[in-house]
Amino acid sequence: MSEQHEPTADGAQGAPDEDVIELATKIFDLARQGQTALLTAYLDAGIPANLTNDRGDTLVMLAAYHGHADTVTALLARGAEADRANDRGQTPLAGAVFKGEEDVIRALLAAGADPNAGTPSAVDTARMFAKAHLLELFGAK
Repeated sequence: MSEQHEPTADGAQGAPDEDVIELATKIFDLARQGQTALLTAYLDAGIPANLTNDRGDTLVMLAAYHGHADTVTALLARGAEADRANDRGQTPLAGAVFKGEEDVIRALLAAGADPNAGTPSAVDTARMFAKAHLLELFGAK
């Protein structure tokens, strides 16, 4: 049986219960692994599309970084933010540029991701790694 935490005076909960942590870990792993069908079933059951981990990485960030364009598309279709930066200011698009995941880049751009968002931005990342074809895709010089 997992420990329950009583709400504090302001209504906030204490430390998350072990079952919640276990479920969140599973959800993040599904995004990393590109298990779109199972992940979207959880989202359709009420898991937030913009769920973030302790580093501010969203499900989209994890799916994008690991090259799962179909998962990225499914998350975006369910309301996930394409440009949501993690705690280090990195966006899913910049992560996809860094990893060379062109299908993910195209999926994010189709959903309106901003190549100039984040630090470094996707444009800056493309410049750093001399990816001229991506700069052209972003409309940057």
